[in-house]
Amino acid sequence: MTAPRPATKTTPPDLTVRPRDIHFATEAAQGQAWLGGDPVATAVFNAMSLTFPDGERLFMDAVRHYRGELSGKLLDDAKAFIKQEAIHSREHVALNGGLDRAHYPIDEIETEIRDRIRITRERGPVAMLSVTIALEHFTAMMADVTLEDGSVFEGTHEDILRLWQWHALEETEHKAVAFDVYQQVTAKWTPRQRYFLRTRVMMIVTLLFTSNISRYASKLLIADGVSPWTARARVLWYLLFKPGLFRKGWGTYWSWYKPGFHPWDHDNRATMTAWQDKFAQMAAE
Repeated sequence: MTAPRPATKTTPPDLTVRPRDIHFATEAAQGQAWLGGDPVATAVFNAMSLTFPDGERLFMDAVRHYRGELSGKLLDDAKAFIKQEAIHSREHVALNGGLDRAHYPIDEIETEIRDRIRITRERGPVAMLSVTIALEHFTAMMADVTLEDGSVFEGTHEDILRLWQWHALEETEHKAVAFDVYQQVTAKWTPRQRYFLRTRVMMIVTLLFTSNISRYASKLLIADGVSPWTARARVLWYLLFKPGLFRKGWGTYWSWYKPGFHPWDHDNRATMTAWQDKFAQMAAE
């Protein structure tokens, strides 16, 4: 029998994943262009929000499947991860509920999201977990931008801003939990096998995630009367150039392909701690 090969890197032992059960007022997002009056930025974040409820249920199920193989701090982190994602899903259901379904093709977009997730589920637990760690890397990248670059949400109503900041904080806290589970449950694999799977899946996820978000956001803009070609061009410009929501995180993104990578190689605990303190103060108010 092949001896387990323990991961060489793990989440910092002093890091606590802490679910914050907060209900946010989302009424301010019910109108058009809630993100600082920018219809493109609003469409992009609405598109991402539409993916969260079903996507985060996939993440929860992917980690939950392996809880019996976990122990100690990793088991505690996995339980907290599931709780955090469940609350995120709930709050984004509320946020998405403010979108005008008679005006926007919400049902069409959500059906496509669920169909894609169903395909991932049908490929089994390892596929679900490997897709989860790839998408968690993306959410960690965008969380970093949200917490470190306030200009992205300039002009956004405080209630909606807090929701996205809270989500970004908790995505940062748990950014390595699913990855550590992946390392644990593939401990008998060779490092090359683990590396090959996670990089191959990341390449597929990168193509699908970026194209899907841009397409969903374009559909929302088209419903507002923007021509299809202009809608796609403006969304891609926003994501890749100015402000470059995806571009800003490319350095972190490419680190995924380094052998021996771990999400906490990008150690942004100082930023995370500052936001933890801020939300502790909010909770006390």
